[in-house]
Amino acid sequence: MTSVVFMGTPDFSVPVLQGLVDKHYDIKAVVTQPDKAVGRKQRLQSSPVKKLATELHLPVLQPSKLSGSPEMAQIIAAQPDLIITAAFGQFLPTKLLQAAKIAAINVHGSLLPAYRGGAPIQRSIMNGDAETGITIMFMAKKMDAGDIIAQKALPIADDDDSGTLFAKLSIVGRDLLLAQLPFIIHGEAKRIPQDETKVSFAYNIKPEEEELDFNHSAIALERQIRALRPDPGAYLRHDGQRIKVWAAIVRENPDNHVPGTVITRTKHELAIACATGALVITKLQPAGKAEMPITSYLNGAGQHVSVGDKFVDGADE
Repeated sequence: MTSVVFMGTPDFSVPVLQGLVDKHYDIKAVVTQPDKAVGRKQRLQSSPVKKLATELHLPVLQPSKLSGSPEMAQIIAAQPDLIITAAFGQFLPTKLLQAAKIAAINVHGSLLPAYRGGAPIQRSIMNGDAETGITIMFMAKKMDAGDIIAQKALPIADDDDSGTLFAKLSIVGRDLLLAQLPFIIHGEAKRIPQDETKVSFAYNIKPEEEELDFNHSAIALERQIRALRPDPGAYLRHDGQRIKVWAAIVRENPDNHVPGTVITRTKHELAIACATGALVITKLQPAGKAEMPITSYLNGAGQHVSVGDKFVDGADE
């Protein structure tokens, strides 16, 4: 039985781990990020991978940093045949990669060499790409630079957000990995070097990227909203308050109103001018309140919003 140390953290990783268990791979350990304090009460919350591993009675390791940690020593001592990562969230030291008897393999959410890094799915939506995909690859010292074993493309629908795309890609990744593992184990897998001239990067989302800047086009902002949904969410500012925006559509701004200005306000509609076009918000969440359709906001907490009001970024307040 081939032994595996699996490393992953978010929902994307869960079907991959479940697939390995269902195919009876010997899971020596599951490595995931430490529990995080969430919400107002700062309660510790386990990662989706830890929750599944606990249900399956698999040993769990949660190093805050792998390099030089006791957990890394445990992984090396386990002498696994394979180390398999899927959105783990930490850089793996070379010494750890070399601990796998057969290979260290990564399930990556892009068609490499495009979008190396930690946020390939979000960046593909932000950039308006027509497709994304999964790459199964041998891991190397350089981030996401290892030889490609196999890839499968997936179209991005106009209504896809990070949540729906993560869910679709996790299944594609599971199936593609499981199909390739017999070839990897028997030394028959392809090794396709990446074309370094076509490399692009998908760096992790920064906090300042969560804020909607109406000096950008409405199309770009609508993509930003979907890319950041369901987590962490995009937001705008009004009267010093942050308002999360969960859904919007794009409309023309024929009169070229000043970006950030409310150009339509009825009981059922709120449209804000952008550098190009207008953003019609359909679902939002005021600070301290639940997510709601725009009608509920305009007839409640947003009663004071009127045509000509400005929704601005922090630099303009």
